[in-house]
Amino acid sequence: MKKNGLLALSLSFCLFFPALAQIQTQTQTKPAAPPQKPADDQEEVVKITTNLVQVDAVVTKDGRMVTDLTADDFEIYEDGKKQTITSFAYISNVPGAIAPPITRTKEKPGDVPPAPRPINPNEPHRTLAFVVDDLGLSAESMHQVRRQLRKFINEQLQPNDVVAIIRTGGEVGALQQFTNDKRILNRAVEQLRWNICNRVGITVLAPLDSGNATPLCGRESIATTFRSLRFILDAMSYLPGRKSMVFMSDHMPIEDQDDLNFLRSVRAGAKDEDPLLSDNDKLSDSRFGAANYTAALRKLAEKAIRSSVVIYSVDTQGLQYTGITAADRFYGGGPQMQNVMRNRSVLLTSRREGGDLVAKQTGGFQVKNSNSFEIDRIVQDQSGYYLLGYRPTDETFNRKFHHIKAKVTRSGMTLRTRFGFFGVSEEEASKTRLTTRDMTNLALASPFAAQDIDVELASLFWSDKSAGPLVRSFFYIDPHDLQFTPVDGRQQASIEVHAAVFGDNGALIEQLKRGATISYSESEYAATLKNGIGLSVDVPVKRSGAFQVRIAVRDRKSSKIGSSGEFVTVPDLRNKRLAVSGIILGDGSGNEQDAMVNTIARRFGVNTDLAFAYVIYNALQFVKPVMETKLFRDGKVVYSGPEMAIQVAGQPDPDRVVVSSKVRLSPDLEPGYYYLQVVITDKEAKSKAPPVVQWIDFEIVKSQPAAAAPGLN
Repeated sequence: MKKNGLLALSLSFCLFFPALAQIQTQTQTKPAAPPQKPADDQEEVVKITTNLVQVDAVVTKDGRMVTDLTADDFEIYEDGKKQTITSFAYISNVPGAIAPPITRTKEKPGDVPPAPRPINPNEPHRTLAFVVDDLGLSAESMHQVRRQLRKFINEQLQPNDVVAIIRTGGEVGALQQFTNDKRILNRAVEQLRWNICNRVGITVLAPLDSGNATPLCGRESIATTFRSLRFILDAMSYLPGRKSMVFMSDHMPIEDQDDLNFLRSVRAGAKDEDPLLSDNDKLSDSRFGAANYTAALRKLAEKAIRSSVVIYSVDTQGLQYTGITAADRFYGGGPQMQNVMRNRSVLLTSRREGGDLVAKQTGGFQVKNSNSFEIDRIVQDQSGYYLLGYRPTDETFNRKFHHIKAKVTRSGMTLRTRFGFFGVSEEEASKTRLTTRDMTNLALASPFAAQDIDVELASLFWSDKSAGPLVRSFFYIDPHDLQFTPVDGRQQASIEVHAAVFGDNGALIEQLKRGATISYSESEYAATLKNGIGLSVDVPVKRSGAFQVRIAVRDRKSSKIGSSGEFVTVPDLRNKRLAVSGIILGDGSGNEQDAMVNTIARRFGVNTDLAFAYVIYNALQFVKPVMETKLFRDGKVVYSGPEMAIQVAGQPDPDRVVVSSKVRLSPDLEPGYYYLQVVITDKEAKSKAPPVVQWIDFEIVKSQPAAAAPGLN
């Protein structure tokens, strides 16, 4: 196939303005401290101000959501006193009817799902954090958790769902873990492992007189669980709208003992008068080292309420048989067997009481006695909610706890809302405004793009012989969003560019900051207003894996911020396996400015050529490589090209083969989001190695104006 000159130029990355390449880099090894909550955050659902107390409520009938009620159908009470409803609304979290899951055809070896399109925070969406308490999960339950989360991701995840999967016992990332990208979420599930330092053991119910009778970690691990939950709730408070936390654990009691598995005392010859067997009330007796977590649980619920987070708890113990099994070493009689069954039932119940408490107090519910964990029911509960508001009195802010109760006057309906709140106003609780640094860090971490400045991003893996593997990011800035000022006859603007690379577990891998002063003559400025500003930045990545790349641009004069993010997979080239760089798109017009716009924004008109190029690494292993291209829309193939031979001979570097081609976008393709898939196979390979697959998304628009950036006037 012939090499397109424009794409060869693209691959050498000489199209873009070199402003950032000449700026000093400031590298930070860790993210800044979490920002303080702003006092006037208008995105919160729950509001507790001197002028308004507003809470969210979900109404169901026969298990189905009720969405057509009016304010006259509700009553709300504070500490038993009926309040006058002064504000009312129903908020839908789904864009129209929920789309049915896409049924994928059988995937070929090496196939990976494409990336989803970014979510607009102003569009209806559901935000869910699945918090997997690996410190409180048995190995038995962890297997089931992974199974059910995979099922949710592959069958129930909707395009507008924003989801995170977080472990309490691992390095807890912040907002960057929230995504609608199935690739990231499936990798997060793969990282879920049974934590040897847990407070349950290998199985939910330990066999009698087994080595699993005493968990390796006790109260130390539950303290870590509480710390992780507080951190996650703090991070979620900065996300807009109503959010949900799905807490999955075998063990979140209201009260426990140093010896959590009190069944170990059941052995041959045990007697009924054993207090751990015959008197369940003794479980909370201080003589047995009981610890009470009620206060800590209520503080978590209060933090969730003020963060507009609803907690759903999943008792991952599921359905358990409490009788004697072949695994038990038991030699007693009938009374001892009854004691075993009774105490196992008590143990299962006590372990889930704390999760039930925080769920009820925040307006959620607990799933118990279910091996499926009913994730579909939890997700359905996120479809929408009512907002009920009333004017508080001076007595409301007396720093005491106030109970909230809401009712539906229609019969046969069930309402769930927050349990209550402490009498402290938002004005008093949040006195510190976000600093500029805080806002920039938040824009980097948030799964939603900051929109004060229009920033388009195209990031891809690239390997440089001298610099090694890196993530190369091209980004486009709308100059209308920057504040230019005349300086010595030129138009000048000053920006900061912040780049961060996050691992698939949410941990920060690399971060850098660069500043730039952009200066144009009057003629250059006029052209820039028409075409936009294109820049590039490289972030070295020292290890292979799946990463999220985020770019935040701040105008130093106006303090406006814009951000964008992409998913990039970095292969390990040291193992000498075949690997492919990211794909660069172009329109084949030969106009460098158009190429810059199309490479970043990835918007193309119908009846044009979609030109693309990439690099194959470790290509010397190929015997007879061929390439096949496909276009997908909504999970369906809309174009499948013929196999084309890849020319390896004559390349400057035979181990790094540059490949370029093009696909004609036919007039019958409707406007919308599409995916280009490139599949590379070796027809004469001795071993049946899986094909190498690469994806890139793009948008087809009705018309593509020449030499003009999309979205500009």
